[in-house]
Amino acid sequence: MSPADFVGTGAALCSMTSFVPQIAKIVRERDASSVSLKMYAVTVTGFSLWIAYGLMIGSWPVAASNVVCLALSGAILALKWRYATAAGLATNEPGP
Repeated sequence: MSPADFVGTGAALCSMTSFVPQIAKIVRERDASSVSLKMYAVTVTGFSLWIAYGLMIGSWPVAASNVVCLALSGAILALKWRYATAAGLATNEPGP
């Protein structure tokens, strides 16, 4: 492995694991009111674009790590929607 591979692997691992504490907190507390719906919508879109980019340039590490990040951030977005819907709220954020 080259030094760049080590840096890329470390970056991917940090990105992927960064969502786990948020998911654990939401599931444990059954509350996602402090999660920004708009932020995670943009995050999910960004990971989708990274996957497309990785596939277009033929970089499976870029695509694969972003698939994991997409799944985890998508889970947070789904939990946000689930708990907001269960509480009868569309979102806790003010309108435009």
